Amino acid sequence: MSEMTDLQKNLRDLLPGMELRMEEPMSRHTSFRIGGPAEVMAFPKDREELAKILKVSALLDTKPAILGAGTNILAPDDGIRGLVVCLKDCMDGMERTDENHVRIMAGVTMTRAAMFAANLGLSGLEFAHGIPGTVGGGVYMNAGAYGGEICQVCESVEIMDMAGNLRTCGKEKMKFSYRHSILEEEPGIVISAVFRLEPKSAEEIKARMKELQEKRSASQPLNLPSAGSAFKRPVGGYAAALIDQAGLKGFRVGGAGISEKHAGFAVNLGGATAADVRNLLRQVSDRVYENSGIRIEPEVRIW
Repeated sequence: MSEMTDLQKNLRDLLPGMELRMEEPMSRHTSFRIGGPAEVMAFPKDREELAKILKVSALLDTKPAILGAGTNILAPDDGIRGLVVCLKDCMDGMERTDENHVRIMAGVTMTRAAMFAANLGLSGLEFAHGIPGTVGGGVYMNAGAYGGEICQVCESVEIMDMAGNLRTCGKEKMKFSYRHSILEEEPGIVISAVFRLEPKSAEEIKARMKELQEKRSASQPLNLPSAGSAFKRPVGGYAAALIDQAGLKGFRVGGAGISEKHAGFAVNLGGATAADVRNLLRQVSDRVYENSGIRIEPEVRIW
């Protein structure tokens, strides 16, 4: 590696014992398998380490980018100059707090959370079983699928602000809406969430999850790198149907393309760059608008 930057030296000195990786490829941490190097990537083990990273970042006047499982992110080809905090294996844990409630830490995957609830005979997270991201990311963007959304079952959220302080927000204060929460406007990091669920037989719950997984496998290109649904659902239609009607299944730009299997997915066909994906999304949006008069917007978070 070339000589260390001032930021790399300062973080190494101020965060002794912390797992820090210099010039870490973002492509290793995104489901698109796209993205250049992060100047520094930090991997906190728990909320105490996370708070320390945030306080040091403030001291150095650097604003960290927060990365979960990277399943809804398009990282830039040139990488990120600055600090990326990766929470994928941070804050792990699940517990039942009473008859109807479970508390899930932010680093737990949505699939694990759904299985945990199912094994307890608690219904409400079945929709989340096939969502590849973490609970933290799911709460942040009010993730949903097959008629279910986080906001339907989330009762409260423990949040760390960017200064390392903790607070708890009830559902109303989260301002959930379609693929949105208050965290889009007031930066903060999900630490854990409490979900209110309903008792049901574990067999019924698991049968429903199996049914949804079979639907996903039959209709989605799970064998190719992607970030899930590429576009938000527009008012007056469905993105996948509009893209299909515009004749864009299989349309490609460089190594990126619209899936032949599901028109709502942009996929990495091999060697795709972030520029390829951005151009693909822009051209698809323009052509759908020309064809239908409806403008579709990316659901993928473009860094």
